[in-house]
Amino acid sequence: MIHPDAPPKPALGAPCNGCGVCCLSEPCPLGMVLSGRRRGACAALRWSDVTGRYQCGALTEPEAVLRPGWRWAAPLMRCLAPRWIAAGVGCDAHLETTPHP
Repeated sequence: MIHPDAPPKPALGAPCNGCGVCCLSEPCPLGMVLSGRRRGACAALRWSDVTGRYQCGALTEPEAVLRPGWRWAAPLMRCLAPRWIAAGVGCDAHLETTPHP
């Protein structure tokens, strides 16, 4: 279920606006490692009431999404996660959404 205040999905290739559609449908490769799953919503996805958008927990709160024995890697995760999730590349979700009445 998409948060009711989430922005609408941008067009393919347009800048990410934090709609969450891609990560709610399936985790990216990094999300698969963090979530421990290959299907369903990514466990690292976080809703922000402050920004009114979804954000990747690997970027915003890596300590919370890393397993306890790996929390020492949080600073490294902050540096590498943008590249691993292709932050700034644009929307790559070939998914269509319909508004819920």
